Amino acid sequence: MRISRGTAMALFAFGIWSWIIWITFAKNLWASNQSWAADGSPTGYFIVHAVLTVVSFVLGTAIGVLGWRGIRATSKERANT
Repeated sequence: MRISRGTAMALFAFGIWSWIIWITFAKNLWASNQSWAADGSPTGYFIVHAVLTVVSFVLGTAIGVLGWRGIRATSKERANT
């Protein structure tokens, strides 16, 4: 499958953007009063959002890697022509 250089760059940019956004979210989640019960244990709010954050990191990484591979492939293609 081939993707255009522009699409590859958009995928890579999304992967980077995803990491920036979700790192900020994870920091805010950790500091939130809603995340912790009075005894210090994590709440359901924390658990649900922590799972959401991990899944988003994984998907953002996968999309970014696809974009990076596409950028590299189009660069090699341009060098060979």
